[in-house]
Amino acid sequence: MSALQRDTRAVVRHDGRQIAVFATADGIFACNNRCPHEGYPLKEGTLGSDCVLTCNWHNWKFDLKTGANLDRGEGLRIYPVRLRDGDIWLDVAELPVEIRRAVVMASLKGAFDDEDYERLARDLARLAELGDPREALTAAIDWSWQRLEYGWTHAYAGMADWLMLYEERAADAETRLICLLESIAYLAAECLRQPEHPFAPGHRPWDESVFLDAIEAEDEAAAVACLRGAFAEGLHFADLERAFSRAALAHYADFGHSMIYAVKAGQLIASLGPAVEAPLLFSLARSFVYATREELIPEFRDYAAAHKNWGGSATAPAMADYDGLNVRRALALTAGHGAAEPLALYRALLGANARNLLMLDLKLQTGIDQPLADNAGWLDVTHGITFANAVRRQCTKFPELWPQGLLQMACFTGRNSGYVDPTVSLERWRITNPPSFFEAAVEGLFDHGRAEHIVAVHLLKTTLAARAEIADGAAGEASTTLVAGINRFLNSPMRRRHVRRTMRQAMKFVARGD
Repeated sequence: MSALQRDTRAVVRHDGRQIAVFATADGIFACNNRCPHEGYPLKEGTLGSDCVLTCNWHNWKFDLKTGANLDRGEGLRIYPVRLRDGDIWLDVAELPVEIRRAVVMASLKGAFDDEDYERLARDLARLAELGDPREALTAAIDWSWQRLEYGWTHAYAGMADWLMLYEERAADAETRLICLLESIAYLAAECLRQPEHPFAPGHRPWDESVFLDAIEAEDEAAAVACLRGAFAEGLHFADLERAFSRAALAHYADFGHSMIYAVKAGQLIASLGPAVEAPLLFSLARSFVYATREELIPEFRDYAAAHKNWGGSATAPAMADYDGLNVRRALALTAGHGAAEPLALYRALLGANARNLLMLDLKLQTGIDQPLADNAGWLDVTHGITFANAVRRQCTKFPELWPQGLLQMACFTGRNSGYVDPTVSLERWRITNPPSFFEAAVEGLFDHGRAEHIVAVHLLKTTLAARAEIADGAAGEASTTLVAGINRFLNSPMRRRHVRRTMRQAMKFVARGD
């Protein structure tokens, strides 16, 4: 006691932890000695008026009486102090788990709202010590689903894939937490400074046709009212999956994202349970309402006619038959072989899209004098693979959707065929041991080093989609090209900011009077 009064501060150690004790004009207070930010010793901090303790390394400030963080980050663990017979007694008993969990979840919400990557990581590690840390993702969906103005983004889709890897790494606690961190951090970035965009009230009995008509009419309120009716009737995603799949493929929607998102919604609900079902499906319906319908633009205007003329030969074309075909010719070739076995036609189209991935002309990333329509890069051609994987999954469940799925794969094939570099060698990128390659590729995802979430999630979803096509035996003759394409994608430069090209295109646009 006398030593503390003389020195005003001391550190005691108990059961592996360091506790800082301070003598102040308002009494004696004790707290964790390690700052919750980066662990620097608070004993070396500055104690100001009103018991404000400042960590001098990064200027974090705490109320020593309550542990509250006064301007940023996590709060500080404090310990009740009692004086007895001239001795100082600290109550170091742990709080009940539920109270500790509530404290961590409140801190996690603050980290989410601030998009604080490091703090998210710390709070996830704390949560893992108290139980199942996946509850952070359930909470993040609750915090986000009405803040995404146009519905689903890659953040939810990436979460589904990260959770797949989470399940695969059951014995690796660090890697599992990486999966959760990447999931929640992307979603936090999407929600940063975004207000809520509430869904309109309303309820009507579930009717698949009415739901599809509402999506077609871009009537969010009516679509959501149908979903409320479905949930009121006790229906779940398995009962609604066909409707969402039909809605996703009713158009060449949002460059294939609608179909991809429908698949990922099912995976997320299966992983996290019914608590996320309504939020995810309301948000998914919103994204369908706002999705672009790209078969309405001139480049894809032949889609409707191809769908109408579906049929013809019962023999599927080879993947090489699509080489160099534009959208119109790719659609015609696909529709003209519509009587073929769907998986055979699928493999040819997958191979054509894999070839476009493998042979992407990297000069497109560095060109300056080019039209806006040629601003293509890796993220454009990867969609041909992830969309194919989604088509196979959903059209196998709902075979009546094969014509739409395959024709939209042809749209990808035709569009991206103009972006290939014929000098790219398959042999240069050939992989002789695909299982070992994918094992190493997935391992690389856990320390990807990409600053942009959108890039990291494309690495993730494209790698896992290709892995699934190979592992499920669905790729057939496309396998070699597909794995080589993933190899080149993962090991080639990706330029994301085109400063001079952007300015030059803008000046030309304005000069034309547009």
